[in-house]
Amino acid sequence: MAGRKKRKIKLLAETINADERKPIEDEESLKLQTWSDLPGELLELIMSYLTLEDNVRASAVCKRWNKVAISVRVINQSPWLMYFPKYGNLYEFYDPSVRKTYSLELSELHGSRACYTKDGWLLLYRPRNHCVFFFNPFTREMIKLPRFELTYQTVAFSCAPTSSSCVIFTIKHISPTVVAISTCHPGTSEWTTVNHQNRLPFVCSIWNKIVFSSGMFYCLSLTGWLGVYDPMERTWDVLHVPPPRCPENFFAKNWWKGKFMAEHNGDILVIYTCCTENPIIFKLDQSEMVWEEMQTLNGMTLFASFLSSHSRTDLSGTMRNIVYFSKVRFFGKRCISYSLDDGRYYPRKQCYDWGGQDPFENIWIEPPRDVSFI
Repeated sequence: MAGRKKRKIKLLAETINADERKPIEDEESLKLQTWSDLPGELLELIMSYLTLEDNVRASAVCKRWNKVAISVRVINQSPWLMYFPKYGNLYEFYDPSVRKTYSLELSELHGSRACYTKDGWLLLYRPRNHCVFFFNPFTREMIKLPRFELTYQTVAFSCAPTSSSCVIFTIKHISPTVVAISTCHPGTSEWTTVNHQNRLPFVCSIWNKIVFSSGMFYCLSLTGWLGVYDPMERTWDVLHVPPPRCPENFFAKNWWKGKFMAEHNGDILVIYTCCTENPIIFKLDQSEMVWEEMQTLNGMTLFASFLSSHSRTDLSGTMRNIVYFSKVRFFGKRCISYSLDDGRYYPRKQCYDWGGQDPFENIWIEPPRDVSFI
């Protein structure tokens, strides 16, 4: 996005220079021009480069500047893309907002794989000894959980493990009509597993995406059906919601890797991708219980990865209405993204086959407020 901003500034500057070369008919009016007379697009681009502190100061200049400053003000932080190395203990973190990469030596994670992230915490699993644990890579804090075999099932958690309301949830396919749901809380000595009836046929009932929203765990099956688990009532139900409409060539090799699920302020969002098609984003209309295709994100930004996806508002103006995917190109300088405003991927002229990517090689994670120690 920085490249587009620079090109816009250059074009605007050339336009201004060209205007300056024209005969000046009214020198007196030119002398009266101030910073408040800057073209709106140029003012917005300048404001988007300011820090939050400078943005607030600029917003106090006048009503016009206040409106522009608020429109591009960055309040939330962008998630970082965390890479799990194939060898060694050096982990890289890519910040798409400034296109910068940080590195941390994390020997505590040796032999483990990521399962889920939320609130800056990783949920990890060590297959060799079935060890399940939380880890904050920025504070190095670790919280161990009872051992449990997480072979194929998908797992998620409700909130930071430091909260008393944290619930870890996993669902496993047992038979054509039965699923096993296991839950755990930090500090408990064992997992609780209960079998539930599953009204979907065999293939449809393999659940591979989970989000926590409004006190419930929402699970998406391979074929787009939606199940809901209530951890308070310990009830499971498959909703009567027809699956989202897929692209005609969606069911290609490894198609299931190109599907992502996120939550935003109680809304359930699903992203379907296909290497030759633009992404399709659906939102669950919970009043009509149907999936609606979204033509705009209304300023929201999505960060999609196989294991867990995130949503943000109030990011930089150039990051809004965009989906960022978990792949960085051009020697770690450019994260692949899709702009709903422009209706295209960045960078252009690429075939993005998410099915060819290792789903466990990276994950989006919330960064710390202070990055000076990294």
